[in-house]
Amino acid sequence: MSVLALSVPFGVRLAIYLVAGVAAGVANGIAGGGSFITFPTMLALGVPQIQANVSSSVGVLPSYVGGLRGFRRELALRLPLIRRLLPACVLGTLLGTALLLRGSPGQFKAVVPWLIGVATLLFAVAPILTRKLAHIDHDHPTRRGALQFGIFLVALYGGYFGAGLGIMLLAVMGLTLPDNLDTLHGLRNALSSVINAIAATVFIIRGHLNMEAVPMLLIGTLIGGWLGTKLIRRLSPATVRAMIVIIGAATAIRLSV
Repeated sequence: MSVLALSVPFGVRLAIYLVAGVAAGVANGIAGGGSFITFPTMLALGVPQIQANVSSSVGVLPSYVGGLRGFRRELALRLPLIRRLLPACVLGTLLGTALLLRGSPGQFKAVVPWLIGVATLLFAVAPILTRKLAHIDHDHPTRRGALQFGIFLVALYGGYFGAGLGIMLLAVMGLTLPDNLDTLHGLRNALSSVINAIAATVFIIRGHLNMEAVPMLLIGTLIGGWLGTKLIRRLSPATVRAMIVIIGAATAIRLSV
């Protein structure tokens, strides 16, 4: 633990983790990117990089609970699609966690800003591309294959690093599915829950968790996720899309410096 972290009283550290958890939960409830709050917070308090990464993946899991409840009507209509995407989520996440635990996170982290930047750009131009591709049936094998492969790649990323997972899921689904933004947010919450739950299970079994931070993050992200879902229902689709693009661009720039 760093000298700075040791100088911060135990109770203050817990309060910082709780506030970071609430903020991360709100971010995940709106657009994703909550790990970009929890991960740097733990680094600032002296938690080692890999431990901060896996602890963040576990800590943000409750932030998706509010989203699942808030979008249950949309999700009820898309349960068959979620079931079809489960194998891609499971395989991708397990491969990502294996790469993290057996390899060096530094190499992959070097490309994370580029991945987030591309995902944000894709999401920003998704309405234009959707209109261009409107003549292609959404049951076309190419679109179904692109969705499956895209979700597999995002799940792999989520198992390895996880920050920005929601933005990347929205980017892939925005290009391959005909659903409105509310339904896409419901699907994002469902698939994020699956990916994070699988990664969290692996990380809990393998250890490496910071047990000072994780309990406070679990409480904070549960509260923040509920607040974020309430907020998103009050905003127009155009406003939500703009917020997502801003969050994605800001996180990509932040990680690149």
